[in-house]
Amino acid sequence: MAIWKSKFSFEEIERRSKNTLPAHLGMRITEIGDDYVKATMPVDDRTKQPLGRLHGGASVALAESVGSLGAHMTLEPGFICVGIEINANHIRSVRQGLVTGVAKPLHIGHSTQIWDVRIYDEDDNIVCVSRLTMAIFKSP
Repeated sequence: MAIWKSKFSFEEIERRSKNTLPAHLGMRITEIGDDYVKATMPVDDRTKQPLGRLHGGASVALAESVGSLGAHMTLEPGFICVGIEINANHIRSVRQGLVTGVAKPLHIGHSTQIWDVRIYDEDDNIVCVSRLTMAIFKSP
């Protein structure tokens, strides 16, 4: 059973992301399941650190982006959410290709949500594990 209160088309997500950090870093939502959201991000000059590996901050940006989208889609109309805390454990380096972030909720409450985001390389090796906490507010 799907957890979404609203679900956006891929075209709508892309339109809303225009001229934002996710668009600049090449992130793309690739799948929305019943209880998860997947997105990819290239490992290229935009997302690498000076030693040629995926930048940890780019992984965190992917985790927050995909988790925030998931959180937003669980909200009742008239509410918004914002990230209030994120952590990340970087497990494996990546030098090229695509990484995929998969966000699943651990807790969906009335005032907060907690999302688990796992990032994988193209061989399905875990690259990063992140936890995102979102605050829920009535829309102004």
